Amino acid sequence: MSMDPEHAGDHHHTPGGARTAVVVPIVVTMALYVGALAMGFPQLGTQMVVDGEAAHAAAHDEHAALDGQAEHSASELETGEPAGVEQEAAEHAEGEGETQAAEQPHETEHLTPPPIWTVVPFVLLLGAIAIFPLVPAIEHWWESNVSRLIVAGGLGLLVLAYYGLVHNAPIEGHWPAHKIVAPNSGGFNLAEVSTVLENALLQEYIPFIVLLFSLYTISGGIRIQGDLQANPMTNAIFMLAGGVLASFIGTTGAAMLLIRPLLETNQERKHVAHTVVFFIFIVCNCGGCLLPIGDPPLFLGYLQGVPFFWTLGLWQEWAECVGMLLVAYLLIDEYFYSHETEADITRDIRHIRHLKYSGMALNVPLLLGVVLAVALLDPSKTVPGTQWHPWMYLREIAQLALVAVSLWFGSREVRIANNFNFHAIVEVAALFVGIFICMQPALQILKIEGASLGIESPMQFFWITGGLSSVLDNAPTYLVFFETARALPSVDGIHQIAGVDEHRLVAISLGAVFMGAMTYIGNGPNFMVKAIAEKSGVKMPSFFGYMLWSVAILLPIFGFLAWRHLL
Repeated sequence: MSMDPEHAGDHHHTPGGARTAVVVPIVVTMALYVGALAMGFPQLGTQMVVDGEAAHAAAHDEHAALDGQAEHSASELETGEPAGVEQEAAEHAEGEGETQAAEQPHETEHLTPPPIWTVVPFVLLLGAIAIFPLVPAIEHWWESNVSRLIVAGGLGLLVLAYYGLVHNAPIEGHWPAHKIVAPNSGGFNLAEVSTVLENALLQEYIPFIVLLFSLYTISGGIRIQGDLQANPMTNAIFMLAGGVLASFIGTTGAAMLLIRPLLETNQERKHVAHTVVFFIFIVCNCGGCLLPIGDPPLFLGYLQGVPFFWTLGLWQEWAECVGMLLVAYLLIDEYFYSHETEADITRDIRHIRHLKYSGMALNVPLLLGVVLAVALLDPSKTVPGTQWHPWMYLREIAQLALVAVSLWFGSREVRIANNFNFHAIVEVAALFVGIFICMQPALQILKIEGASLGIESPMQFFWITGGLSSVLDNAPTYLVFFETARALPSVDGIHQIAGVDEHRLVAISLGAVFMGAMTYIGNGPNFMVKAIAEKSGVKMPSFFGYMLWSVAILLPIFGFLAWRHLL
């Protein structure tokens, strides 16, 4: 049963105060950005990105040409050409290789990965997320986002201390363009610490959290009001709608739009946690594989040259995955529904009200604006129909501007009725700032050692990309294995997409998107939905309790899909 605005009580002051508290910093940020534009900083960053992309493409083409020369030499040898011809080709290739190394030293630089023990802070952070809510002595302390930030930030500082004081090998930087940063010969490695922060925060965290924040806040201004009968079919229809919307307004947008009406519809029922778990499976993860806007890993693939509509070709895998999850949900919820009390079911039927929609006239176009900003304002690509590369961070500024419009001109009463607040997104921001920093050693180890892991088949790419996406953020994990696949020789007869054999790219895409559902931290919306459900009084499974559901339900489905499409 929905909450009427006049009964919101203590929540009346929250949206208004939060509106000012958020809009003012956004306006200040926009003003600072305009000042930076006047000084030319975003334009310089964009030029560095464009130059870096051009250098990477030139190096890739030259490498392909060298491979072709080597294959040609081998062919000549097999057909009986004189050895001198082969030797000349080899010497020419060697000379070209030396030229390439001189022009692009980062392509042949022997990077040393961090030792394996450097992933300990990351493991400890995952352990804190999993265990602290279960320890009575610190359970309430951990509920504070300040406490979460203290733990996440403290472990992140340990990682930075390692790079500043211990690491003595060059590391890769990715912001604003690819570079190799050497350690300081003596003293504190400030340059390497800065590079790690740039990789974690400027390259990955800021675009990630701004996108989540934008979708979360704008969709919070849309009210789907009503109370349908909370039977298995009604809940399944909610999830199917969310599974479709997830690819077009993002998993975060779809989840924030539908989780509240789903919870209100089910508030008369006692058994609701499993419904939220399946909602996370479908809407927060598996439903988002049809377009790059659907999930951050696919967006990174788009930035690497994957055509925008290529992912629509995954419709069959999407349909099979979502379909099997819905069937599983219907069977499980039928069991739980049969165990609801007759009084609760009667009360649920008496409170049925048709759905009404509020806030859509303003906020639906704003959500579409976020989609367009993400799709079009990429500094490494020209805006379609022009030769202009958008300025660095213009994409994020545009999204924040749309948030400000939603908060300032949107209905305050709608947000009050939604019980809207920023607790869930602040929780994600506090935890993921530590996660992004702490996982840098793990990503560097994978980046350097990935090619030597013997990963070649689509099946291997699916399970390894997916397994790591369950505990690492799935966006950078996708990128690591995208680059690993790009470095492998192509298989005859297999079409290539952005330099990657298509069957491998399918496996990487499905693994990163689908298996983000395996844990609460696999994808950003997972945590937000969990937080919203708990604020609504639903007792959600613990970290490991959730994994029992995901292992039992998802792994058999993923195994079937892998057997069907990747063998």
